[in-house]
Amino acid sequence: MKKILISTIAVSALFFTISCDTDFETDVTNIQVTNGEANFTKFVSVGNSLSSGYRDGALYSDGQMESFPSMMAQQMQLAGGGVFTQPMMPNNVGGFTSLFAASGMKDFYGKLTLKVVNGSLSPTPSAPAADIDIIGGPGKMFNNMGVPGAKSFHLGAPGYGNPAGLAIGAANPYFVRFATGPNASIIGDAMAQAPTFFSLWIGNNDVLSYATSGGSGIDQTGTGNNPTTYGSNDITDPAVVTQVINGYVTALTSGGAKGVIANIPNVTSIPFFTRVPYNPLTPALLGSNITALNTSLYGPLKQALTAFGAGSRLNLLSATAANPLLIVDNDLPNLSAQLTAALTPSLGAPTAAAFGQIYGRARQATSKDLVLLTASSAIGATVAGAPASINVNGISYPMANQYVLTETETAKVLTATAAYNASIKSIATAKGLAFVDANAKMMELSSISGIQFDGVKYTASFVTGGTFSLDGVHLTGRGYALIANEFLRVINQKYKSTLPMVNVNKYQGVTFP
Repeated sequence: MKKILISTIAVSALFFTISCDTDFETDVTNIQVTNGEANFTKFVSVGNSLSSGYRDGALYSDGQMESFPSMMAQQMQLAGGGVFTQPMMPNNVGGFTSLFAASGMKDFYGKLTLKVVNGSLSPTPSAPAADIDIIGGPGKMFNNMGVPGAKSFHLGAPGYGNPAGLAIGAANPYFVRFATGPNASIIGDAMAQAPTFFSLWIGNNDVLSYATSGGSGIDQTGTGNNPTTYGSNDITDPAVVTQVINGYVTALTSGGAKGVIANIPNVTSIPFFTRVPYNPLTPALLGSNITALNTSLYGPLKQALTAFGAGSRLNLLSATAANPLLIVDNDLPNLSAQLTAALTPSLGAPTAAAFGQIYGRARQATSKDLVLLTASSAIGATVAGAPASINVNGISYPMANQYVLTETETAKVLTATAAYNASIKSIATAKGLAFVDANAKMMELSSISGIQFDGVKYTASFVTGGTFSLDGVHLTGRGYALIANEFLRVINQKYKSTLPMVNVNKYQGVTFP
């Protein structure tokens, strides 16, 4: 099966989604710019990749120039704001060569770009352009303290920017670049700048790494475990998120600074989890294989599973409707032994044992499962080491857990997200801060109507919607501009300032070859 790619018709649609509205409530275009009750002299932004300008799977200079805090700072400068500095990457590709090699060329590659592959456009990673460059040190401060990959509890962790911690995963290479010292923390370096105004957007990675790994981590909710013991893909206990964010806000406001904090979006509004359908196996794709698959595989498995009260896991493939992917669900009871016993008389012991092992937790996906964007190139591919008769990924061989966030796993993510967001809103209210409901904004963006700005309609559709970059998680320049405007809107509302909105349409969308 081919990758889930972008058709020329969809690309054309991108340029003709026109409307006459702008979906921002506070129009201050013709009003004198004032700071109101806020002081924008020293604006510091604290967060993760969403604050840094990360997009297309990498942090690179063009993306940083279009980070939403940088856009906000430009508007704040019209109302007394000062210079806004960022820890700029040394090139426009991104990535780190030594870490790329150390990971087996799987992590820290350069940005994704659209290239023509087999006649269609496909996001393709670039080789990293350079290694880590150290631009920090004592007294070297940056207003944009967004660190890609940071979870909530990382912001206050001393040594998170210590180069010595890279080899053991205790440090973050992006913070290593610009930390003031080996024992520095992100929040400490932010506080050292004595901000008069701040933005804080954190918590997304506390569930995102679990979700993007297909639920491979542990849900630490209610465990009381110390975050230093967490695996990289674990869901952070909401109690931990509440405690650390409250501590950061207390510190940031201790000198009288005002600020704005935002909640986090649901994974169900992000193209990484919505682009690939659960049922991409059309009759046209499967062709004459449908009869053979039903006769030799789906039929016998369905019969055996029904005998064990698990017949609902599989249905015969349809010759008239789209069919769901075959996936692994680790939350299902493992029926390997039972399947092996049931299939041995017809298949023989060795083959039956192999089938039992492969299909013991297999089922067809449903509309409540989220198939990850990374699955697009794996669907229909040959599975190395699998028996030749059942080695087609997602069709005759169940797709591995890493490609699908099941209904059960999705529920864990949404439950944690709701808990985080309730706490963030409560903290904003208690501290008298402006609050951005980023979750609601992303849901609006993912709706059919999308968000309008100056005659252009933006949606969360992958690539063609104009707002999400090629990694399916992070925004384009235009997407970040929409977020910047939402931050500016609530700042104006809360602090009686009249900061103008940014012109969304002047920033970059997806670049086509």
